[in-house]
Amino acid sequence: MEVTCLLLLALIPFHCRGQGVYAPAQAQIVHAGQACVVKEDNISERVYTIREGDTLVLQCLVTGHPRPQVRWTKTAGSASDKFQETSVFNETLRIERIARTQGGRYYCKAENGVGVPAIKSIRVDVQYLDEPVLTVHQTVSDVRGNFYQEKTVFLRCTVNSNPPARFIWKRGSDTLSHSQDNGVDIYEPLYTQGETKVLKLKNLRPQDYASYTCQVSVRNVCGIPDKAITFRLTNTTAPPALKLSVNETLVVNPGENVTVQCLLTGGDPLPQLQWSHGPGPLPLGALAQSGTLSIPSVQARDSGYYNCTATNNVGNPAKKTVNLLVRSMKNATFQITPDVIKESENIQLGQDLKLSCHVDAVPQEKVTYQWFKNGKPARMSKRLLVTRNDPELPAVTSSLELIDLHFSDYGTYLCVASFPGAPVPDLSVEVNISSETVPPTISVPKGRAVVTVREGSPAELQCEVRGKPRPPVLWSRVDKEAALLPSGLPLEETPDGKLRLEHVSRDMSGTYRCQTARYNGFNVRPREAQVQLNVQFPPEVEPSSQDVRQALGRPVLLRCSLLRGSPQRIASAVWRFKGQLLPPPPAVPVAAEAPDHSELRLDAVTRDSSGSYECSISNDVGSATCLFQVSATSCPRTTPMCCSGPRGSLTLSTPCSTTDSVSASLTRAWAGALVEGVARWASGNSLYLQLNQHNAMVKAIPVRRVEKGQLLEYILTDLRVPHSYEVRLTPYTTFGAGDMASRIIHYTEPINSPNLSDNTCHFEDEKICGYTQDLTDNFDWTRQNALTQNPKRSPNTGPPTDISGTPEGYYMFIETSRPRELGDRARLVSPLYNASAKFYCVSFFYHMYGKHIGSLNLLVRSRNKGALDTHAWSLSGNKGNVWQQAHVPINPSGPFQIIFEGVRGSGYLGDIAIDDVTLKKGECPRKQMDPNKVVVMPGSGAPRQPHPQLWGPMVIFLLALQR
Repeated sequence: MEVTCLLLLALIPFHCRGQGVYAPAQAQIVHAGQACVVKEDNISERVYTIREGDTLVLQCLVTGHPRPQVRWTKTAGSASDKFQETSVFNETLRIERIARTQGGRYYCKAENGVGVPAIKSIRVDVQYLDEPVLTVHQTVSDVRGNFYQEKTVFLRCTVNSNPPARFIWKRGSDTLSHSQDNGVDIYEPLYTQGETKVLKLKNLRPQDYASYTCQVSVRNVCGIPDKAITFRLTNTTAPPALKLSVNETLVVNPGENVTVQCLLTGGDPLPQLQWSHGPGPLPLGALAQSGTLSIPSVQARDSGYYNCTATNNVGNPAKKTVNLLVRSMKNATFQITPDVIKESENIQLGQDLKLSCHVDAVPQEKVTYQWFKNGKPARMSKRLLVTRNDPELPAVTSSLELIDLHFSDYGTYLCVASFPGAPVPDLSVEVNISSETVPPTISVPKGRAVVTVREGSPAELQCEVRGKPRPPVLWSRVDKEAALLPSGLPLEETPDGKLRLEHVSRDMSGTYRCQTARYNGFNVRPREAQVQLNVQFPPEVEPSSQDVRQALGRPVLLRCSLLRGSPQRIASAVWRFKGQLLPPPPAVPVAAEAPDHSELRLDAVTRDSSGSYECSISNDVGSATCLFQVSATSCPRTTPMCCSGPRGSLTLSTPCSTTDSVSASLTRAWAGALVEGVARWASGNSLYLQLNQHNAMVKAIPVRRVEKGQLLEYILTDLRVPHSYEVRLTPYTTFGAGDMASRIIHYTEPINSPNLSDNTCHFEDEKICGYTQDLTDNFDWTRQNALTQNPKRSPNTGPPTDISGTPEGYYMFIETSRPRELGDRARLVSPLYNASAKFYCVSFFYHMYGKHIGSLNLLVRSRNKGALDTHAWSLSGNKGNVWQQAHVPINPSGPFQIIFEGVRGSGYLGDIAIDDVTLKKGECPRKQMDPNKVVVMPGSGAPRQPHPQLWGPMVIFLLALQR
């Protein structure tokens, strides 16, 4: 259906028709539960601080008609991370005993099909402090030319916390620092990001032998108390040393009691001993006490590596490993290999023949084999050889070779595997060699090549093996995309050739291969066959539900299509109207392929024929239903939206029947000139806009073919303050005009529209001159001054005051402490400016101080043909503890915004700040500011002036809800 939209902007009274009111979704996040709001941390509405283990409660308060549906999602600290949790469809999000990994940004999305969804977010910061860990390391180096050794000790204290912990080192009760003792050095190792502090004792002195305490603190955030750990350093302090009471490889018989002692040979403080087993835990019944490991009545399953580890937090842990082998044998198999040289697959007199025997044993190399013929030990001769470790066979395999096979060599051969002197039962396997010993063949029984079952039923696939002896049958899948069997294995052995499947599903459909094994039979090329499994399941159709609107008297074609099913054909299709059976639709002409859909044609839609239609499609296994809600109407549904700047929006829903209505939501005031205009979406796929103040002018705006949900945008420029206007929207189709919706907007001066003649933004007002936080970045810019900043913030980074030097002056900055990560970005977006000049100059002060400074970027977002961001200026690295100024020339081609992007560096000492942002028409001063050669500018206490707007853009949106 082609649509025409009539948009009127005029100063006329506001009227709209309709019995109900559609209102777009609005959302707000509020928090409850056990939050800890710390005043000095300057937590705002968008940051929720909670202690690990407490209960998180977030509620998304929504308004709108119809009532919006709410969905909660979560991302981690980086925007590149995928959604980590399943969406929660509930207005209240509750997480009991929240863990640190559940911190991040939570999004509440509310939508009701009217206008655009409302999305709000809040950052959840989970606070915690683990117990610190203190380890001691020392280095000893010879000093040539002297008769002593230098011994340096490092005490390393590590803790996991959020926010980053503060470390305090003490010797006894005295706090240590560089300035008070030249013999100590306290530093943070590289790449530890505030999680580790090292106390270095240089060339140990007698007073250095003392008790040392590492105290960690998060400054009582969320009521988390300080924690500490103490270590006593003496002249006998040493790392642990071990030895074992047994050899590293211990072979025992099943049923024996095993005892292994792990003996300490050094270490001060006294090391702690711990036994572990790999793979898996220690066996049931095993007892590890005081370095002694006891395993009563050991079994084959207890074989493996047992590790004894000694730790005392000095140096590296000491570790000793015992490989415990419990004698066992299982899986005795044999192979019959005809003459390999003559490439024979049959047993023939006069040719060579090899019989092989193998068992899986622990230890494998200790197994012995003995061959018998017809109950008597086989005697070695020139024609009868017994070999071991054939390179063509598994390791430790015994082979009996018959050279130039004679008739007298026929008989029964027995292979016996044993552990001499060990109470392990022997395993044996018997092989009969005669003229009837023939290689195998495999086939699928008649009528079993294709097996068809219904989903959820059991299935049995069968292959028959003939030959003597009969080897096992190995099953696998032929389909490459489904290489594993339902059991999860790539190969499955069946002694009778039958593969049994329980509760088959549709993904089990496909081709299965059966083949003979090369063991317990002839060692020849496997014989194979294939079986096709077809799993039948009910049909799936589309659309499952569809709203169909058509003009009175016009025809409608309803189609219900079969997406998938087995069998993939329609056995029957039944149509009903309001639950009543309809006559079968005309038969579809017979084609080469069965139809995959059913259609119902209504020649003319009337009020009486409007209602619910359903089509039930069956494929003899089950059925599925398509639902259609058909209504007669004179217009489609469309939604106009008007907004100025990145946040403001006006939403109108056009009434298309007696139950539809108009809704409007003005989220930010914005201006419009005293104009009249018409925007028409004509059948020629063009948008015609008539605009003037008293006399009409027409401008054509080409558009593509309109699809449901498509958003069209047009920007009205040169709008002046102060004026008001009215928006009228009338939807048109080739069937006529629908109901009109209108809304009067009083254009008042917005806070986010600076005057380009004097528009320096000092960020003194909470509305920050209309700048907004980008919702697609990783974290936000923060507004603060010297009075509101956290007194315990990270030292050696960030400005002490704004550019004016007064404690009351505000500035914007990014906080790079945890949970921020390398590369995280924060974006601050300006209001939308109308490009009324060719050149502009952006001037601003910046402060980039700290050894972990990342980057500060200035981007320009052009809005004339969608949103396009381009880099205009960039600066990286530590620039000193001073405010500096930059001038950046830009030449936007249309309406534009400027974006300040702060990028987090390699550590937490990387705070970046900006202040006094100015945007002026014309070129920048001739002496341009090179990003690498900036000039220090003194603070300015110039008075702040009001920033009225004379010109502004208006963005008109049309959203097609139905074609």
